[in-house]
Amino acid sequence: MPTEISQSETDPSSSSSSLRQQRQHQPAGRRIGFDEAREILQKWREENARCPEKVRDLWIHCLSKCKSLGDERWLIVEQVAMAGMDLHDTSLIKECLSILESKFPKSSRVRRLKVMANVEMRERYEEALKTYDAMIKKDEANSILYKRKIAILIAQKRTPEIIKELSEYLKKFMNDTEAWLELCDVYIQDQAYSKAAFCMEELIITNPHNHLYHQRFAEIQYTIGTTESLELARSYFAQAVKLNPSNLRALYGLQLTAYTLSNQPRTVSQKKKENAKISAWATTQITKLYQESNEKSLPVVESMMANLQL
Repeated sequence: MPTEISQSETDPSSSSSSLRQQRQHQPAGRRIGFDEAREILQKWREENARCPEKVRDLWIHCLSKCKSLGDERWLIVEQVAMAGMDLHDTSLIKECLSILESKFPKSSRVRRLKVMANVEMRERYEEALKTYDAMIKKDEANSILYKRKIAILIAQKRTPEIIKELSEYLKKFMNDTEAWLELCDVYIQDQAYSKAAFCMEELIITNPHNHLYHQRFAEIQYTIGTTESLELARSYFAQAVKLNPSNLRALYGLQLTAYTLSNQPRTVSQKKKENAKISAWATTQITKLYQESNEKSLPVVESMMANLQL
């Protein structure tokens, strides 16, 4: 079993307690009320946003003494515990885990938090992996346990094992978009571009209206660099622009891909003309966007585009 946080780490004279005393004496800015603090934390939970210092401050100054949170209190305490781990604030972690453990003494969710705090934070990764494996045997549908294992492997940069675990995870939880994106990133780092493209294809199937998925797939095809992949890249950059006309990155991609295809030696004359027109159109759209948003950058952009035409 993981070792508990030691008493010396939570002693009032320790550095983390001193930090808390400093925070309590910091000059106050705009005062945030209870309802606003609650709404802010809820918004961050929904968006999976990590703002640990702000979460800690909202807890200390607005919510820690509040008794009218209802069942939402436990979600907030868990959120604060995660913030404490991000900040390595051991006194805050112990406070939150104590609250949760007294309310849910047999909860696997609380046990996972304890493993994160007492084992992962101390980089005892092999022990953490064994603990998570044992927990998964008792609860195979718990996706977060699998993700903790993957997070540990990522921290250790064990690429082959990351790919294996993510692939196995996606067989069980096929609709997890974050996992597909993570696997795509790992394949790109490993220069396995065709496999990375497959991951993005899966995401496009699940959400065909997400312009960023089309853009990412196009970028991978552009990196592959064959004539066939460049034509695919042009099509998907064009689709990304169609879904979001202000997607500047997709416009640049469309311009560069069409320009590259127009200069391919084996491309027939008709296709060269078509690609040249697409490249010119994308250049015009890029210039318009800069005119609308930042006129100071326009001369630089126009010069760059002119150089590309040489």
